[in-house]
Amino acid sequence: MGKSRNARRDSAPVAVPVDGGLAQLIPDRDRARAWTLLVDGAPQSHVDLDDPAYLSFEYQRRLGHVIDLAAQPGKPVHAVHLGGGAFTLARYVAATRARSTQQVVERDAALVQLVRRELPLDTGARIRVRSVDAREGLAKVPDGWADLVIADVFSGARTPAHLTSTEFLDEVRRALKPGGLYAANLADGPPLAHLRGQIATAAARFPELALVADPTVLRGKRFGNAVLVACDHPLPIAELTRRAASDPHPGRVEHGRSLTDFTGGALPVIDAAAVASPAPPASAFR
Repeated sequence: MGKSRNARRDSAPVAVPVDGGLAQLIPDRDRARAWTLLVDGAPQSHVDLDDPAYLSFEYQRRLGHVIDLAAQPGKPVHAVHLGGGAFTLARYVAATRARSTQQVVERDAALVQLVRRELPLDTGARIRVRSVDAREGLAKVPDGWADLVIADVFSGARTPAHLTSTEFLDEVRRALKPGGLYAANLADGPPLAHLRGQIATAAARFPELALVADPTVLRGKRFGNAVLVACDHPLPIAELTRRAASDPHPGRVEHGRSLTDFTGGALPVIDAAAVASPAPPASAFR
């Protein structure tokens, strides 16, 4: 094992054209069998093959908190991942909730092939990968099947318009079990119009919401990620707040009246008026 770890540390980057652009796998200098996936220069995923429960990216760590709170510790779940990247979160579920059954929907078939070849999944993990559009793949999930639906879909560095609407969330709710959690990785910057609209859209379909983000993002000081969590049952706000506050880059949780105030009167988004999330500034990935 030691020889393999040293070999991985010395591995060269991998660059392969995929449907979404140029995919690059960059070795992590600090972790022997860990890699960062970039597509057209935008960081998409980080995977540690020796420790799939390790989440490097800030927003993925926050999604990890949601996964941890989706059921009792260690209990298997049914999970749907819209957007695959390097399957970081599916690996996390498999590592922390053995015997979970998961569906990953990743449209970029060439990217899926690259990840399967270079960063193979554990053969014992119950993970099915479908190379179709996220909404098309979601439509194939049986009614009330999922304990957890995670949306982390980017075309380039933008979330496609058809994954931002109330009609899309109707499909999410159909696929979720009663009490199931929906979590979405949203990216926005000042004046946060997209983020506010996404909160209003979720509020039109779910009675319970929370938003987790870096305070500077919430104040509109910089472009960044925010994790939206929604459910038809009360959310574990206190525990989510504690976990977010203990992150290396502490996050703030907004919910209830403060989240309503943050939304600022934004209206729900429907298919007919939906647009993609804003493109990040060039400085976002420096």
